[in-house]
Amino acid sequence: MTATILLTPPVADRIPSSSPPRLVLAPTDAVPALIDGAWWPRSRDLAAELPALIDTLDPLWGRITRVTVNPTFWPVIPRKVPVHGHVVHVGWFAAEQDPHKLLLLSYTVGRWDLLVIPPETEPATAARLMAMATDPSRSLTATGLIEEAECGPALRPSPAAATAPHREVNLPAGAVRP
Repeated sequence: MTATILLTPPVADRIPSSSPPRLVLAPTDAVPALIDGAWWPRSRDLAAELPALIDTLDPLWGRITRVTVNPTFWPVIPRKVPVHGHVVHVGWFAAEQDPHKLLLLSYTVGRWDLLVIPPETEPATAARLMAMATDPSRSLTATGLIEEAECGPALRPSPAAATAPHREVNLPAGAVRP
């Protein structure tokens, strides 16, 4: 497996995503699980998708400094991604990291694992995956969740997922942070 790594152009030369990230996070008081939430990017362009995601997560989880992905589903992996006020380093692990997981690291708070829902996923399936990723009764890996969701429409999130609190994060682009 080879991964293409490109240097990211300066912020002024890049067109940022104008849409807020499609993201759901497990509640802050939830028992630690294999997945801390789900992210449904609009494309497979990390340089375009990561700034909005990280800009949303920074105030919630502390400054994100590093992201890792599995190159299986990302055709180009930038080494660095400029985000408002800082640069995030991007790395990749082919065998060591689940291909459907994004790992985020922060110096202040720690590590988070997000299920990455493929951009081409149908909205109903993506909604089901988002509920499953924040379901406190499930203990599947990111790939396990994707495989379970592909079983078909008969599969539904558990009753605990329907009633469990989760945080949907969908902030408008350009929102002012405290």
